Parts: sequence; C-alpha cells; structure tokens
Amino acid sequence: MSKKLSLLDAVLIVSGSMIGSGIFIVTAEMSQNLGSAGWVLLAWVITGLFTLLGALTYGELAGMMPKAGGQYMYIKRAFGRLTGFVYGWTVFTVIQTGVIAAVAMAFAKYLGVFEPTLGDGEKGILFNIGGAEGYHFTRGKIVAIILVLFLTWVNSRGVEQGKWIQRIFTFAKLLALFGLIICGLYFATQFDFFKNNWAHAWEASTWHSGENTMPLEMAHWENISGWGIATAMGIAMVGSLFSSDAWNNVTFIAGDIENPSKNIPRALFTGTLIVTIIYILANVAYLSLLPIKGSLIPGIDGQGISNALNSRVGSAAASVIMGKNGELLMAALIMVSTFGCNNGLILSGARFYKAMADDGLFFKKAAVLNNKQVPANALWIQGVWASVLCLSGSYNQLLDYCIFAALIFYIITAASLFVLRKREPNADRPYKVIGYPFVPAIFIGIAIFVGVDIFWFKTITASIGLGIVALGIPVFYFIEKKQNHLI
Repeated sequence: MSKKLSLLDAVLIVSGSMIGSGIFIVTAEMSQNLGSAGWVLLAWVITGLFTLLGALTYGELAGMMPKAGGQYMYIKRAFGRLTGFVYGWTVFTVIQTGVIAAVAMAFAKYLGVFEPTLGDGEKGILFNIGGAEGYHFTRGKIVAIILVLFLTWVNSRGVEQGKWIQRIFTFAKLLALFGLIICGLYFATQFDFFKNNWAHAWEASTWHSGENTMPLEMAHWENISGWGIATAMGIAMVGSLFSSDAWNNVTFIAGDIENPSKNIPRALFTGTLIVTIIYILANVAYLSLLPIKGSLIPGIDGQGISNALNSRVGSAAASVIMGKNGELLMAALIMVSTFGCNNGLILSGARFYKAMADDGLFFKKAAVLNNKQVPANALWIQGVWASVLCLSGSYNQLLDYCIFAALIFYIITAASLFVLRKREPNADRPYKVIGYPFVPAIFIGIAIFVGVDIFWFKTITASIGLGIVALGIPVFYFIEKKQNHLI
C-alpha cells in the first residue's frame, strides 16, 4: 500500500488531534482551582513542557519502530505482550474512545449556543434518572453520537477523505485561534484586566461551592499556599493535560506516513511546539479580556474566567470583543475545532486496533482492510464503543477517566526507552532523544506527580480508572488461553 500522508499531514494530525475543545473550556475549572493569573499560566507552561518532553521521548521510540500501532509496539517490545495488551485494552475502553466521546460532547455543548434544545445543557434534557443530581439523558448526547458515527463513516471511505478533512479543519482552527490571540491582545489595551490579573498573579486561591450544592451566598474563595498550591496545580493540570492529549496518535498510523522513521519524530516535536505556543498565547488573551474572578452569578455582564457560563471561556472572551456576535462566531469556530479534532482521533485510532488484531490481541475482523485499504471494521468497533461512552457521563467525568489512565501509560512508555537503551544498545535509532536520561526522567516525574495528585483528591475516579486497567489482565489470559486451545 502506498504511503498517503506527508510530513505536513503528520504535523496536522499531531496539532489537529491536540486542539479540540479543551483550550476553549478547561481554563475555567483551572482558574477555580488556582484563582490567579500567574499560577494558571504556569500550569499551562508546565503542561507544554511536559508535552514537549514526551514528544522528544516518543520520537526515539518512533524512529526505532516506525510501524502502525505506535505506543502499543513500544510497550510490547520493552515489557512483553501482557503489558502491551493492557495498554491497548485501556486505549480502547477509555483513553482513545473516551477522548473521542468527550470531544463529541463538547461539540454538542457549543451547538447549544445556537439551539439550546440540541446542546448538553438543561434545555436539552429528555429525561433524568435519580433526580437533578443523577443521570441526564440529553439531545446533546444524541448529537455527539451522530458526530462520531458520521466521521467514522467518512474515514471508512478511505485515507484521502480523512486526510482532507484533517487539513481543512486543522488550518481553520489554527487560524481561528491566531485570530482570537491577535484580537485579544489588541483589544486588551482598552481594558485593565491583564494589569489587574497580573497585580495579584501569585495570590493563589480555590473556589469552594460544595460542588454546586452549597447556597450561592455561602460559596467563597479560600486562599491557599505552600503544598496546597502544589496539589491544586496537579488537579488543575488535568484540564490542560486533556487539552494537550492525543499528540502521540500520529504514532498509531506510521504505516500510512511517508518515511516514518524520520517524519514521525519531526511531526511530534513540531506539532506539539506549535500547539504549546498557541495555548499559552490563548490564555494570555483570555487574561487580557476577562478577570480571573468575575461576578458570582454566571452569565451576566462582567463574568470572569473562573465562572464563565457553562465554562465557555472562549465564547466569553469573544463576546467582550464583538458582543453576542462574537459569542456565536466563537461557538461556530469551536464546533469546527472539535469536528476536526475528532476526525484525527478516529482516523488514527482504527490503525491502532488493527495492529493489535494483527497480533491476535483484538477482534480478528479489526485487521481486515476494505476495498479502500482502510480497517473499516476497526473504525466501526471504535465508533460504536465511543458512542456508548457518549451516553455514560459528562464532559468532565470523561476527562478525568481519560487523563488518569493516559498518565499511567505515559510513565510505562517512557520507562520502555530506558529498558530498550539497556537491552538493545545497538538497535537502529535514526533519532536519539536530546538530553537523555534527563528528558524522559523529568517527563516521568511530572506524570507521577499529577497521577498521585489525581488519585489522592479524586480517589473514586482514579480507582475506576485503575480497575479498567487491571481488568485487562484477566482478559489477556482469556484471549491467550482461547488462542492456544484453537492451536
């Protein structure tokens, strides 16, 4: 099969898969955790550093193993079939499909700006289970499922279709973000928000609202310091890490990329660097147009980043520049962004499952290519499960599950670099990570800190994530026993 994806396409897959919904939403919750401009920006800078270190680390592994499956191949080669399968199991059950579902839910959230009954807000609720604090079945969940299945169908028609969607929508959202940044910094001269935000940049505080059960008049900001800031930083970074996740997806489709041993490392670094710069500048724009702490009543004039209506920070910033039209324009651009992001995730994820199926560790039919040379069965298996996850929970719940599970395997993958350096010192390495062993070691250290922080403060969520990972072990032995029996 001829290679159809160039270096440019690979860079666009990296950046397009990263830029979805998070940059327009998560700064609200990050601000609630940290309460000041300096700490919020520092969280984004650390996340950017973490991502770049990861890209450099994965670059060496990608150069060694330029095959479809990417991270699965690296882990399997270093730690064996069991660990490789457990990673693949987790990617399928929560990491890849969970991100696809969360991004689709974000698409529905912003569709609600135009038609509230089609969004994932209160007006879109069809029925509740367990009252106001229970499960909500919304029209937005249906919209999210339709989006996932539509993009699955498009990508089943061939790589060319998915490639052009990725090109068009990634360029569109990059231009949109640059437009927001330029306009934000230009109009910032008319306001004192950035000056005021920076005047108290390092006065950290956390918003206490009893998770929306506390009466509004009792909700309050509480100053934090020392270790309290460190732990709040770890929780806040769940949002920024989610916004920067999926940068490694390009390794899943190595078989479709020209000269993968060189182009994948280049694409990883270039794509993550571009997105890191954009994310930091976008947050500077937010801080130039909005106060960190606005009115206690969301949705009225003067809303701040921490209490932007439905966490739509991007829309709140755009409304400062252009009023209601700005909010509508930004909502449309974010829908474009999430559409393109999910296309990249769906395109790359199916190749991952095909690689597992080729090893006998996934559904056999997932390895079959259709007449367009695309693993269509893998695409539809992924699409159906992602649709189920769209029904399972909210945007924030999906976000927590995805990031905790992803952090576990970031650590394992980076550790595989140390294992392979020692075990296979003479293996062909077209690219060697700069700053070894410090670069992968720092990457592992940051991942461990954030993972432990999540486990400590969101124990139930983290435990469910660990349970999903652990469930992959008996599933592996069941599959192996079945295969041995057939032999």
